[in-house]
Amino acid sequence: MKRILLISDTHNYWDPRYADYIAPCDEVWHAGDMCSYEHAQRFAELKPLRAVCGNCDGGDLRLVYPEVLRWRCEDVEVLMKHIGGYPGHYDPSARRYIQDLCRREGEAHDERPQTSRLFISGHSHILKVKYDDRLGLLHINPGAAGLQGWQAVRTLVRLTIDGPDIKDLEVIELGK
Repeated sequence: MKRILLISDTHNYWDPRYADYIAPCDEVWHAGDMCSYEHAQRFAELKPLRAVCGNCDGGDLRLVYPEVLRWRCEDVEVLMKHIGGYPGHYDPSARRYIQDLCRREGEAHDERPQTSRLFISGHSHILKVKYDDRLGLLHINPGAAGLQGWQAVRTLVRLTIDGPDIKDLEVIELGK
């Protein structure tokens, strides 16, 4: 079982409350637009960090963090890409990765997968949690946790992955 903090679009802003929300977690997953390597290091000093580059990330961040990251956490196949869209409106740059995530050798189309699928994206600054029935995956955009952007409320998402189950999803509002 793993407790995860999902965060995106911090844009080099550090809210001291991040550490409090990270403390009970096992890992931090950042969906892009950290905007400085030092900022990434602050997260990594608290808990293991998995992160992707966003459109505002450059230089050192692009040398360390990929544009797309795919891994397995417990029995959940995870895909993370900063610009990804959402179910029914996936960004063209993400579709190939999502299709690869959802392709299973020997699995019938209507068969329940042995593992769960999770697609995480950022970029829009819009908090969104939506299940894609067509592809059989959960999409989460944790919204934006930084000050840059037009979002009314800054947000984070915390969740638990236990085997194939994604549960205890919690939206954390940080205010404007």
